Amino acid sequence: MSFILYLITGFLSGMLGGMGMGGGTILIPALTVILGVEQHIAQATNLIAFLPMAAFSLKAHKERGLLKTDGVWSVIIPAVLTSVAGGLIAALLPAVILRKLFGAFLIALAIKGLFSVKLKAK
Repeated sequence: MSFILYLITGFLSGMLGGMGMGGGTILIPALTVILGVEQHIAQATNLIAFLPMAAFSLKAHKERGLLKTDGVWSVIIPAVLTSVAGGLIAALLPAVILRKLFGAFLIALAIKGLFSVKLKAK
């Protein structure tokens, strides 16, 4: 039964994430709050789930000629380095701190979204 709950949670998170929110903003809270998964496990699950989606998107954009490769290494190298550093820091943080930091991130994301909606309305 729990497998079905995880499957439904992942599916619904993916559907909502595909609408522009980003799957992690739904998946991580759903896993931790609804299904009781540890914060570290929920965030790792989200990162692992991102890999095949990113690969699929990259392939689709390349096939449509929408992939620009100029200066790609100046983005990839810092992204990999900061991702590894962030993962190591997250692994060392207690779950309570990690949960609060993720909550602060979601609040900041909501505020940013609010301001972008107001700016578009003007």
